[in-house]
Amino acid sequence: MADDPARLPRERFRVLAEEQLPRLYTIARRLVGDEAEDAVQDALLKAYRGFDRLEHLAAGPAWLTSILVNVCRDRGRARARAPLEVSIETVGEFSLYRKIADEDPFPYSDSLHLDFLEQFGPEDVRAVLARMPDRYRIPLVLVYVEGFATKEVAGMLEAPLGTVLAQLHRGRKLFEKLLWEYAEEAGLLVEGVR
Repeated sequence: MADDPARLPRERFRVLAEEQLPRLYTIARRLVGDEAEDAVQDALLKAYRGFDRLEHLAAGPAWLTSILVNVCRDRGRARARAPLEVSIETVGEFSLYRKIADEDPFPYSDSLHLDFLEQFGPEDVRAVLARMPDRYRIPLVLVYVEGFATKEVAGMLEAPLGTVLAQLHRGRKLFEKLLWEYAEEAGLLVEGVR
């Protein structure tokens, strides 16, 4: 029974899935929040059905990630058929560096920008990321949190490299703007300075 050839692919898939499950769940939490468990389950089901097409087991982690990203994107599309497009003018004018310098939320600070950034914990960063449209959040998470190369992300998203680079640029600018707004709303700035 141990040599049953039909069991080998299932066992290989089980091992791969178990090894990657924590990482996949972490990525899904960052991309779709509370829908992470469902997204991972959908991704694993799709991966299982297509496991025979995986040529090299070493490529399994990236392959699973790519499937998960597509599942998360599909969920995002279903939530909002008309994604929010952020114009470069809207975010291009905003500079977190200048805003902090102009507003001076921490008077008497010798390291103003670091003092500002130290106000944010991981839960604050997740909250800011959750406010972003998928088209900007997904590339940001994959490149800056998960460490994928921009070219890999372009492949996962099936988008031209230039598009992903533009999404990363706009996403960073939007993140800065939302970070400042979040700090104001959460009372992370010195009272009376705004």
